[in-house]
Amino acid sequence: MKTIECPLQEARRLDALHKLNLLDTPPSEAFDRITRMAASLFGLPIAAVSLTDSDRQWFKSRVGVEYSSIPRLRAPCGQVADSGALLVIPDLLLDDYFRDSPLAASGIRYYAGAPLMTLDGHCLGAMCVLGTEPRQTTPQEMAALRDLASMVMAQIELTHALGRIDAVSGLPNRTQFIDDFHDLQLDAAPHEQRLAVMINLATPEQLGHAARAMKSSYLDDLVTGAAKWLREAIGPGRTIYHVATVQFVLLAPAGATLDTWLPGIESRMQTALAIAKTRYVATPSVGVVPFDVGVDDSLNVLRKARSAAHDAIACPSHVAVYSQSEDALYQRRFTLLNDFSAALENTGQLRLVFQPRVDIATGECCGAEALLRWNHPTLGVVGPAEFIPIVERSGLAQAATAWVLDAALRRQRTWRDEGLFIDVSVNVSAANLMEPDFAACVAAGLARHGLPASCLELEITESAIMEQPQKAHAALAAIAALGVGLAIDDFGTGYSSLAYLQKMPADVVKIDQSFIREIDSDVRQQALVSVMITLSQDLGHRVVAEGVETMAALDFLRKAGCDEAQGYLFARPLEAASFQAWCAAARAPAAAAAVVAAAPGYAPRSRSARGPGPA
Repeated sequence: MKTIECPLQEARRLDALHKLNLLDTPPSEAFDRITRMAASLFGLPIAAVSLTDSDRQWFKSRVGVEYSSIPRLRAPCGQVADSGALLVIPDLLLDDYFRDSPLAASGIRYYAGAPLMTLDGHCLGAMCVLGTEPRQTTPQEMAALRDLASMVMAQIELTHALGRIDAVSGLPNRTQFIDDFHDLQLDAAPHEQRLAVMINLATPEQLGHAARAMKSSYLDDLVTGAAKWLREAIGPGRTIYHVATVQFVLLAPAGATLDTWLPGIESRMQTALAIAKTRYVATPSVGVVPFDVGVDDSLNVLRKARSAAHDAIACPSHVAVYSQSEDALYQRRFTLLNDFSAALENTGQLRLVFQPRVDIATGECCGAEALLRWNHPTLGVVGPAEFIPIVERSGLAQAATAWVLDAALRRQRTWRDEGLFIDVSVNVSAANLMEPDFAACVAAGLARHGLPASCLELEITESAIMEQPQKAHAALAAIAALGVGLAIDDFGTGYSSLAYLQKMPADVVKIDQSFIREIDSDVRQQALVSVMITLSQDLGHRVVAEGVETMAALDFLRKAGCDEAQGYLFARPLEAASFQAWCAAARAPAAAAAVVAAAPGYAPRSRSARGPGPA
């Protein structure tokens, strides 16, 4: 009669089976050798290592069987799994329960199976032999079958252990941590608060440099050295897990709190820093995360600990406690980065707005800067100060510039068709300057929309050029050769402004708004901006002041001889239709006069701006 386990026992048995990751794995000679031995000892045509899943018997190894699994219903191995006992059926046709089984229907008459028992008492299935004729089983054969089942379990445990111990550090790995964390959830009191501590051995930049400069054994030496030190530091009887290439995790004992544990961690960290910096040129960091048993799962605890360890890199002690607010901010950034890729492909989320550039001498609009805006489908309006730095540091920087460039040129084409001839500037990132065909892509975009090169200006920051100066200058020279204008954006905030002014093939210098904000009241700022304007113009550049918000600032810039201004004094960034209307209004004599009337006696300067060019 079939023995039926209670649902909880069966659930635990299946959990033990699935944790081994044996189901549906490729054949293994180690298991096949035992199966062949079983068939030979019994002199039978069929033998198998049978694992009992929820609804099937799956054969990890088999002899004399073509199929890899059979239904669990009325399968003798299923009864072995339920009972955990050896089962012998001399003749299936004479057995009240199994005479109607699929095995009997296929011609099997004899069955003997020994249970495959784990150390904690769960039966995974059976080591079984089968025959097409009825037969009896001797005590010696039953003992041999039990020994063969023990050999199978030894092989399973060996395979499992090899998959749970890191080969370099010799410590339990991430899989073992997940299992032990699950056991903790079962054994500890519900909602008990515990601490997880992650040790990160080096920063991503250090690992990248080491991979390029050091031997392959460097990383192994770093890991083995850290593993040895960690074992000594935490003492016997405690487990530390090697969960990623240079990351280790340990669980604090029950009752440990941040107040009692943090001082000890910070003290040991100082020793670790001294060792790591002298021996390995590495900077370890530690992240500590409190978690509630039964609430947080293992993977989420690892993620939070990794986040804290990353934050710790910038801390003086190199130890940081998980911050929910910092984590939420990081997750938002990650979400934005993932969603931005979809925004590039879907219409309706991204759009351009345009901020006018005004000729200070005449008050006329002489250009516009195209600025990207994003209306997220669920988060709403996401400010450029938030998403653009994220995009520029990712692999989406090139795609974002391509989108903006095409949209700006498309808008240019529309404006020209409607009689508005205006130069448009587009911001370019460092990643674009590294593209070998960037200049060709710009030329192709102009040709596609039927536009002259003179209608486009690309803005590049000094910091973007400094990342790889030679490649950047080659790209800029190719762009300048097309006739496209170039502007140095955020001038004054870069690494070597004056040196690069004379090297860059730029037409325009845009003084960063940080120098303009207090210019109407700060004498030092006034002196600095005056020098910037004079020097840039002496080198042949047209000067644009960004962030102009007051008439006093505009008055000073006019007296200093600045060519153009851009800022809220004239207009905030405008939608395309609003910009067109603004241009029409600004062209009226009264409007132009209003822009410049605040400073009588100004001297108009000649403008070296490019003309509208052919349509």
